[in-house]
Order: sequence, then C-alpha cells, then structure tokens
Amino acid sequence: MGKFILAIDQGTTSTRSLVFAADRSVVASAQQEFAQHYPADGWVEHDAVDIWRDTLATARGALDKAGLAAADIAAIGITNQRETVVLWDRATGEPLHKAIVWQDRRTAATCAELHAAGHEALVQARTGLLLDPYFSATKLAWLLDAIPGARARAERGELAFGTIDTFLLWRLTEGRSHKTDVTNASRTLLFDIHAQRWCPELLDLFRVPAAVLPEVCDSAADFGTTTLLGGEIPILGMAGDQQAALVGQSCFAPGQAKITYGTGGFMLLNTGDRPVTSAARLLTTVAYRIDGVTHYALEGSLFVAGAAIKWLRDGLGIIVEARQTQEMAARLPDNGGVYMVPAFVGLGAPHWCTEARGMLTGLTFDSGPAHIARAALESVAFQTADLVAAMQRDGAGALATLRVDGGMAANDWFCQFLADILDIVVERPANLETTALGAAMLAGHRSGAWTGVLDSVAERGGLSRFAPRLAGAERSRLVAEWQAAIRRATLT
Repeated sequence: MGKFILAIDQGTTSTRSLVFAADRSVVASAQQEFAQHYPADGWVEHDAVDIWRDTLATARGALDKAGLAAADIAAIGITNQRETVVLWDRATGEPLHKAIVWQDRRTAATCAELHAAGHEALVQARTGLLLDPYFSATKLAWLLDAIPGARARAERGELAFGTIDTFLLWRLTEGRSHKTDVTNASRTLLFDIHAQRWCPELLDLFRVPAAVLPEVCDSAADFGTTTLLGGEIPILGMAGDQQAALVGQSCFAPGQAKITYGTGGFMLLNTGDRPVTSAARLLTTVAYRIDGVTHYALEGSLFVAGAAIKWLRDGLGIIVEARQTQEMAARLPDNGGVYMVPAFVGLGAPHWCTEARGMLTGLTFDSGPAHIARAALESVAFQTADLVAAMQRDGAGALATLRVDGGMAANDWFCQFLADILDIVVERPANLETTALGAAMLAGHRSGAWTGVLDSVAERGGLSRFAPRLAGAERSRLVAEWQAAIRRATLT
C-alpha cells in the first residue's frame, strides 16, 4: 500500500483533487470550475451531475499528473461545501433536481415562520445552529414539496438525501454506500450534536422522512471503496470544508483557532469535548469526531472578506490583481481616517444586521485608491477582532495564536495588521491548501499510512509568524474608530 492520499475538495465554484505525500506536500492537483445557476432572485443552484463529472475527471487528472496508479494511493479523503442539498433516486443515482446551494435564500420565509412560532430555542438546543435558510433542512423540505411525488417516494424509501459529500460517496461507491460524517450532519438542522444522532423532534418539525437520511460516521471512518480510478481505493476521511481546514491547521487542542479567508471568512475555535452555547449568536458545531471522541467548536462567519477585494477589482477598477493591495496599503503611513464597513449583503457574526449596507467613512480630498484598498484590508481584520471578542465573551478565553489560511492570508501586510489589531501572534502555514490537507490527514490517519498526523503537538513546518508590534494606545484608537463606523452602518 502506498503512502499517498488523494483529497477531493469540492467547493462552491470549483472542484479540485490533490495528491498529498506523507510529508503533507502537494504532489499534483487538478481543478475544474463549474456553472452557477440563479433561477430566481436569491436562489442559487448547482448541477450535481456536473459536480460528479468534474470530481471523477479531476481525480483521474491528479493521479495522471502525479504519475501514480490506484495501488499507490492509501486512501481518499473528501471535503466539501457544507449545507448544499442533493436529493436523488436510489435506483438510478440521478438527482431529482439541481442541488440547492448553501447561499440559497428561497426558504427565508419558512425560517421566519418557524422562528415566529418559537421553534428556534429547540433548534439551537439540539443542533447549536440558528433558524436560517443557510442550513440544509428547509432546503430539503422545499425539494420534497416542490417535486411532484417526491414526498411519497421519500417515505417509501425510494429517495436518498445528502450533502455534497454523501452524493459523491454514493457515486464513487456506485450506490453501495449512503453515509456522511458528523461534521456535515451537524450542519443540516436535523442532527442532535449532544446525542450524536438524527433528532426525531427536528425531523418532525422540518417534515423530513427518516428513510432519506444517510448513516452518520466519524470524520475518519470506513466510508466505502471505489473502483473507478483504476483499482480499489478505500474512502476513509470526510469533513465539511471549514472543519477540514481546522484539522489541516492542526487545531486539535481546546483554545486553538483558525480562520479561513475566502469570499467570506470562517473562524472556528476548538472547545474540546464541551459544546459552548453562544450568547453572541455564534454557532456551536461539531469540529470533528475521531475514534468515537467528539470535539466541538464555536464558529463565526464574516459575509465579506475576499469579496471586498474582488469589489475593488470588478466594481471600482482600482486594482487588476488582488496582490496589488499589499503594496498599496504598505506605501501609506496610516489609513488617513478612512474606514470601510463591507456590509454589501449585511453583516454577519457577531453583528447579525441584514439591513446594514456597505459604507466608506472619513473620505477627504487627500483620500485616494490606496486608502480605499487599505480600508478594505483593514475591514477584514477589524471584523475578525469582533469575532474574537465575541468568542471571548462566550467564555472561550484569550487566544495565544490565530492560524490563518485562504487567499487573503498570502498578503503579508494584511497578516501583520491582523496581528496588530488582535494583539496576538498570527500563524500562516507554508501550504495554504489546508481544507484539502485536512481531508487527507483524516484519511491518512484512518488508513494507518500517516502516523501521528492528528497529534496536537506534531511539528508544523514552514510557518510564517506575525507578532503584534502596534502600540496599545494606537490599537485602541483604531478599534474605537472602527466601532464608530459600524454604528453608522447599522443605524436603521
């Protein structure tokens, strides 16, 4: 058996497959973007068959680029966009409808009705989540109601439900395995994170037949075997993308945290075997379950991180490439009093103000493109500081370090400013592919090919560390001015 691991990283806009060596380096990768479908205002869909086709093609492509055969691969790990819903025919494997994506808002009215009826307390107590169309349950209920005959067929056991990981596993195993892992199950609004099982009360509340549900496994488990890549390869690791990044960043000890900066920003803090209920409307979620032991996390999300930089490029036209923002910010002696509140689609945790809209404050005739670019970068650091403060109010304790990954983490100026505003050390791994790496680590652990890979004190090589160097008084001034900008943006 080889010691290479194949990781499938199925994201919101593209599907990637990466081959990792035992030293966690990437040997080869292949990637394919796919179409986004917007059939109505606030609706977002993916073609699950397109995703499956790209998954198989990129997996084969990565193996070909690496010059490896199935016999060289110890195991496959899968990580995926969370909460996205697929409903398919058990006999044919064909989806009954396009996948409804986590971003989709079509069930907002349903969630509002459930909230008004007083059901959110039960939902939060069982799942650690809030009533929001972001999560899977109301999307699945919509499919069962909207597709003629689907509900009756589901109750007869003819249909299968899954998040993207489950659908890909079904296809990889040619219908032999209908399973998910606990991290993906915990994002559906149907899974009791304390009892570690599907919750009958929530199935009744959301009108979901138990017959459609997959078996829930550890994040490192025997999910099945595929023969579609030239030989038998076991599938042994699975986690939703943000939990996979937590694993990839080796945040295995309580108090360790990571934040991934993509279009938005997702921060997870490991709280150990104790689920922490948030008073700041953060999410309590499963971090991972390994060898039967569950670890939990607090999660907070920023709606806009990298999307602010994309707006500088596509909306304002003041940059051509994201990396230009580093030089633009660095050449200024200070921010010139310019602040951006990037509430283009409202504000996420801990503000939770959907009515807020984006704002630039402090502009003068001396303000230029560099000030706006710097304000965009600073806004992501300030939002992160708000998340950290909320987690501390929830009893998480002071962070010693924050581990960062994602596209914005490549920006040295941003990482240094983040460390300055947080007043803690920021750590950036040499390999920013932490989401795929986390899936590989889970599979490597389960296969036995990678020993010690899930050890919290294992050496993490190639780190860049950014230590705070801003004076306390200056930090306090900047944070106070940011909070003033936030108050202006959230006035209704």
